[in-house]
Amino acid sequence: MNTETTARLLISCDDKPGIVATVSNFLYHHGANITALDQHSSDPEDGTFLMRLEFQTPHLNTSQSLLEQAFAENVAKPYNMDWKISYAARHKRTAILVSKQDHALLELLWRCSRGQLPIDITQVISNHTDVEAAVKSFGATFHHVPVNAGNKVQAENKILELLSGDTDLVVLARYMQILSANFISHFPNRIINIHHSFLPAFVGADPYRRAAERGVKIIGATAHYVTEDLDEGPIIEQDVKRVSHRHDVEELKEFGRDIERNVLARAVRWHAEDRILLHQNRTVVFAEW
Repeated sequence: MNTETTARLLISCDDKPGIVATVSNFLYHHGANITALDQHSSDPEDGTFLMRLEFQTPHLNTSQSLLEQAFAENVAKPYNMDWKISYAARHKRTAILVSKQDHALLELLWRCSRGQLPIDITQVISNHTDVEAAVKSFGATFHHVPVNAGNKVQAENKILELLSGDTDLVVLARYMQILSANFISHFPNRIINIHHSFLPAFVGADPYRRAAERGVKIIGATAHYVTEDLDEGPIIEQDVKRVSHRHDVEELKEFGRDIERNVLARAVRWHAEDRILLHQNRTVVFAEW
């Protein structure tokens, strides 16, 4: 599918008859060709209807702005929809925050450089300098913003200044600082974090050692949106790997890093492709595994 001509429509509203037909007829009468459609209802009676639709734009009989105005008035308003139209040709401008561990960061940089991740990485920001050389080897911009107990507010303000104006998405690729509610409020449902366990298990420091001590048989990782409630935001993606008593702590850490980087990359891709809709504190992810 030609991404240069692909548009995506996300819809959330009260479920009632006729929504799909109304949306389809509207696009048909404006020269759009629907090429993908996914839908879900939270309940067949009085539920919430969620839909992701892709359509092609080369033969639209109007401009994008006028199409959106017409959709707002003729479709969205009667159904009281929350909706958004985005265009695949415009990649989401993405900033990555990282500390010392580089595995998740390097996975994103590598996939982006290979054209496998539809984002534009505008900058990498770290509270350490360990990853600076690796970041610059990909031609990406690096900023060092130290954080300590006495300058946390000033550091966050500096980061917000760097992100201001042109950031669509913030990715925490093992950024080992807790973000304030003020920081999070600037990017609602636009900060993705990777967590080193199959939440809510083993929250906190040294999770793989504690997992080994407990003799766990499955380790995993969780990618989720960041909210004010620490590690309790809507979950986007998770994965696990079976382990046994034969694996020591270092092996568990290596397995964990592999899971983390792939889970985070999938979550970022699905967000970039507008495949995620939120319903209460849950995500509906229209993606193929």
